[in-house]
Amino acid sequence: MAVEVRVPTLGESIVEATVGKWLKRVGDTVAAGETLVDLETDKVNVEVAAEQAGVLEQILKNEGENVAVGEVIGTLGAGGAAAQN
Repeated sequence: MAVEVRVPTLGESIVEATVGKWLKRVGDTVAAGETLVDLETDKVNVEVAAEQAGVLEQILKNEGENVAVGEVIGTLGAGGAAAQN
């Protein structure tokens, strides 16, 4: 089952960010808590981490694109042996 990677709350009055750099690529295995992507705003830079271990299945927003708080920017699938079946 895929898990959505969403833009987290960025700050009190910040409602959007720009995708700075994806640190992982589609097909990469990631550990829970590992940083997937950096988001940039005028006020803060935020690292978005994987909520669970798995494989990055999709990148829905590319570097340089604007994203809103709560928007889905990628998906993680099951990792390890489950992903190989």
